[in-house]
Amino acid sequence: MSDSPMPPTVQDVADWWATAVSRVEPDVIELRGRPVQEIIGGMSFVAVIWLLLRGEPPTPAQEKLLEVALVSSVDHGPHAPSIAVARIAATCGIGLNNAVASAVNTLGDVHGGAGEQCMRMLAEVAARAETGEPVERAASSVVAKWRARSRYLPGYGHRFHTVDPRRDPLLRHVEEAVADGTVAGGYLRAAVAVEQILATGRARPVPINVDGCTAVIYGELGFAPPLARGLFVLSRSVGILAHAWEETGQGRRNKGPIPPSITPTYLPGSGHALET
Repeated sequence: MSDSPMPPTVQDVADWWATAVSRVEPDVIELRGRPVQEIIGGMSFVAVIWLLLRGEPPTPAQEKLLEVALVSSVDHGPHAPSIAVARIAATCGIGLNNAVASAVNTLGDVHGGAGEQCMRMLAEVAARAETGEPVERAASSVVAKWRARSRYLPGYGHRFHTVDPRRDPLLRHVEEAVADGTVAGGYLRAAVAVEQILATGRARPVPINVDGCTAVIYGELGFAPPLARGLFVLSRSVGILAHAWEETGQGRRNKGPIPPSITPTYLPGSGHALET
């Protein structure tokens, strides 16, 4: 008697790829159970993002809040490594799709991951505050714990801006959403408490940045922390595409990270990097 497994059936293969996101059959396309004919022209792109990730369409207020977060992160110029890589890659003859992919692949823990990390930090503060602990005390304890691991606190401060220009409009939209009952406000209160801690006793405060503000929004809207990074990738892909397309029209070939007139500093011997 053979012990070899039975060959898979058609149903086995169909079950292997089971999904609730979409149904595609001859003459049928449904997204989360909704015919694509109804979605085309009936839902915005932002609403479709919510639908696919959450299973149900957002309310108009939820859609608006998600939209402002996505818009805020679309671009930050060639100062951002992802944008610089997109422009460099576009001059190498690899096509727009490869330039966009090259740029997206730079979005990791350091560049692009701060929103997810900040969301986890704020979730700790909010959870402790929900048990009755004063939010200021909860924020102080969580900040101390996070700072024991790294001197960088995700979602706060900016290497380029003293105050991120996106801070005020984003937090204002969250405040409005709290006031009208769209979101509860726990992440917002946690974020403000952390910001106040970072301003205490310092000549130069460390205000919340776009990663922190969008972390507040995604947290308030109930997204899981890993999706803070995924949504940032969707948002930043817009700027990546725009910069890659612009670069293709400027006629450069094999564009390097610095102009040819500038040569990198040579480090003889050990090869250790210069301290900054």
